[in-house]
Amino acid sequence: MTQALQVFAGPRALAHLRERGLAPGDVRVIPGAAGGPKGLALNPLDRYLFGHWLPTSTQTVHLVGASIGAWRLGCACLPDADAALAELAEDYITQRYEHAPGRPPSKRQISQSFARVVERRLGARAAEVLAHPRLRLHVFTSRGRHLLGREGRWRTPAGYLGAFVANAASRHALGGWLERVVFSDPRDPLPLPLADFRSRRAELTVANLSTAILASCSIPFWLDAVHDVPGGPRGAYWDGGITDYHLHLNYAAMDEGAVPGWRGGPGIVLYPHFQRQIVPGWLDKAWTRRHRATPSLSNVVVLAPHPDWVRTLPGAKLPDRSDFKAWGEDVEGRMRAWRRALAESQRLADEFAQRLAQGRPIEALPLR
Repeated sequence: MTQALQVFAGPRALAHLRERGLAPGDVRVIPGAAGGPKGLALNPLDRYLFGHWLPTSTQTVHLVGASIGAWRLGCACLPDADAALAELAEDYITQRYEHAPGRPPSKRQISQSFARVVERRLGARAAEVLAHPRLRLHVFTSRGRHLLGREGRWRTPAGYLGAFVANAASRHALGGWLERVVFSDPRDPLPLPLADFRSRRAELTVANLSTAILASCSIPFWLDAVHDVPGGPRGAYWDGGITDYHLHLNYAAMDEGAVPGWRGGPGIVLYPHFQRQIVPGWLDKAWTRRHRATPSLSNVVVLAPHPDWVRTLPGAKLPDRSDFKAWGEDVEGRMRAWRRALAESQRLADEFAQRLAQGRPIEALPLR
């Protein structure tokens, strides 16, 4: 039978796994990447981690998420994390939008429908998310600057063209068009420096949690921008994956004492991800030289599907946004394919649990 799960690790994390294995008390940070429907494949693994494994430890764990990653991690902060994450998968699979025959639904329809889901599942329970005794949520968004400061029929395409050209020159230049705004649980500061890209921080509150997550999930040209998130700087906000597709952050600084106020000490960044590579921004997908691991990922452990196993799924791939177009009006067909992929993904959770049960060492491949 094809192995479903692969484990990759940066140099320090690799030594840790080989010497000590992995315990829930080792984990200090868990990222959640953007990637739309691909996140469905991680749902059983999320349910195991947050519903069963992590609750056996006592340390504070910081959750950093963009787009569907922010949605996933918001659900993980609820008292009934296993059930909340199961509801997320069902909400995602069953999404459908009223529209004229032969025409796609409008951005407005998709935005309004998704906003209702986020409000019902997370906004109405925001106080519970922000009261979790150990988990601290940090929602990454992308705020437009200059032409992208407000959404518009012509200024948005022109602004993103400018962003694409700037990013081709350098990721730093992208900051002229978009900035990272992180809405953070105020009880503990994010234990990671954000000096790699133009950034601002804002407080995550009961009043803005659902709006911040909606903004983080608002894919340009698919959903409407979210304007003026309460508590954050004014402007148009889009998907957090534009600036931080896979959250390639300076995690190693956590171990190097470079973060003022961080008292958690050295620890592992455990990253359930849908691929081995950690791509900095969405616009970096075409720039493969930016996909390589860096010293910032030294303490990161990536749990990712094996490519051979992925080829056994419907369409020989993970669920993705192209499925909406491929299945078209056959919504039931898409749902069946996604449900099968979700069911098969239980193997990722089962194989991880088996590796943990075997004790140390845990074998992993170098993260490159």
